[in-house]
Amino acid sequence: MTRDVHRAWVEEAVRRVEADGNRSADTHLRVFPLPEEHGIQLYLKDESTHPTGSLKHRLARSLFLFGLTNGDIGPGTELVEASSGSTAVSEAYFARMLGLGFTAVVPARTSPAKLDLIRRHGGRVHPVEDPGGVYAVAEEFGSRPGWHYFDQFATASTVTDWRGNNNIAESIFRQMALEQHPVPAWIVVGAGTGGTSATIGRFCRYRRYPTRLLVADPEGSVFAEAWRTGSRTLTGPGSRIEGIGRPRVEPSFVPGVIDDVLTVPDAESVAAMRMLHERCGIRAGASTGTNLVAALTVVARMRRAGETGSVVTLICDAGDRYLDTYLDDDWVRSQGWSPAAAQDRLTALLPD
Repeated sequence: MTRDVHRAWVEEAVRRVEADGNRSADTHLRVFPLPEEHGIQLYLKDESTHPTGSLKHRLARSLFLFGLTNGDIGPGTELVEASSGSTAVSEAYFARMLGLGFTAVVPARTSPAKLDLIRRHGGRVHPVEDPGGVYAVAEEFGSRPGWHYFDQFATASTVTDWRGNNNIAESIFRQMALEQHPVPAWIVVGAGTGGTSATIGRFCRYRRYPTRLLVADPEGSVFAEAWRTGSRTLTGPGSRIEGIGRPRVEPSFVPGVIDDVLTVPDAESVAAMRMLHERCGIRAGASTGTNLVAALTVVARMRRAGETGSVVTLICDAGDRYLDTYLDDDWVRSQGWSPAAAQDRLTALLPD
């Protein structure tokens, strides 16, 4: 293949990926009901409305655009990723769009619904028993001639233009422009790669917004302790909340842009995702539950301090992916979780 033909293929691939973003309306900004007289509004940016159903659609698009323009992806390149599921679903979607092969190296305990979605989009699944082993296996695939390893955990904070270009932070502030408190007092997000928190934190500082950033971290993850101690060598068991939390401090995790962290018990994450469905009719995954617990905690802190303003968090993905896990009572009990008991603490956080 000549250089001109290769360049033409890349240009067409970039056009297709960009056209996908252009076709999709921006994700919705939903309102979580709070008493109007308290002067605090809670918004949920619904990333489940992306074509592949999760926040990771943005990351996958950025990874592809970076790989294409950086010369890492060309016609015939075999693609591979280490993923807990959602990123791989989105990457499989873009790989099929470009006619490229894609392999997802996933923890064996990844929800069956996510694995089905990866395959439905044309991807292959390579399960690994040890969740911490997905990196090395994916890296081995990527070292083969003609392969490219996306390595989302190392590159997520750099492949997205944090200064703007319709990243998630710019989208939030644009959508908030006509609200009562257009500049959020707090934005609350979970961390998986760390890329979303890095993008939002950098954007707020770059645009000189006073908005503070809180990272909601599930049990077993090391991000909260890494933020508190400054250590990047910590390891732990990892998270049982799919999509967020990690057993190691990922290279894309940027503690310096985070204002606070909150460790959220797993049972509360599950209780909150169910409460969101009961109160708002929104069926989301457990990582959204983690976000919601932390956001309601922030609202309670603001009320105690007599503060008014807005808080924004994310709906990370749709609950349909977890019908056999977080939304299955028998499975939840098998994990040793009691969402009913956790509901009491959540109720205490809710304003009267």
